[in-house]
Parts: sequence; C-alpha cells; structure tokens
Amino acid sequence: MSQSEVHGNTEHDDDAAVYVISVAAQISGLHPQTLRQYDRLGLVSPGRASGRGRRYSLRDIALLRNVQRLIGEGINHAGIKRIIDLESAMANMALEVAQLRIEVDALIDANPPKGLTRRKKTEIIVYKEED
Repeated sequence: MSQSEVHGNTEHDDDAAVYVISVAAQISGLHPQTLRQYDRLGLVSPGRASGRGRRYSLRDIALLRNVQRLIGEGINHAGIKRIIDLESAMANMALEVAQLRIEVDALIDANPPKGLTRRKKTEIIVYKEED
C-alpha cells in the first residue's frame, strides 16, 4: 500500500478519464456540443466509458482550454490540429532526448573516452508558454 493510500489520499492522475461531458463542459467553460465537435474533428479525443459515453481527464480539459485560446487567436481547426500534433511530437522528442542524455552520461561515466569531456548540465524546457 502506498503512503498516499495509508493517509487516505488518492494520487492525482491528470490522464485519468473521470469527468462526464457535462462536468468537463462546465469546468472548461465550453458548451457540451462544442466538446462533441472537437472530438469529431480529432482535436480533443476523450476516453470512453463502457456505455460509450465520453470521459474527460484533466489533461483533456486543459487541451480544450488551449484549443479555445487558439481559436480566439484566429487559428482554424486544421491549424489547431497541426499545432497540437507538433507540440505532442516535440514533447515526446524532448523526453526521448532527456532519456538519451542520461544514458550517454552513464556510458561516459562508466567508460570515460580520451579527449571527450562531459557536457555541462543544462535545464531542459519541454514547453514554454508565452505570456
């Protein structure tokens, strides 16, 4: 049993699909029909319950808000889909690069090559939102 379970807390999972469409609409400030449209367009694809009802996660709700912000900036649905896909690919690549850096550092530590120095530690920024 985890420490959070011992103390009666459940660990928070941003990817847990728990919110029905009416609650997700209320939290995101959007109409349920807008959420259905975004799902049909492939902009935000929530999980499904056994009865095929949509279930939104906190990550889905954040994405809904981001889609709405991009629409407010005048970007069309196709452009938003492309932005979402590129941001996702970039985040995945950043994680892969971070994992590879860890592996390379471990290899260099285990077998220090002659003439090759270890790189300086730098902060990795996965996503920086503009103000």
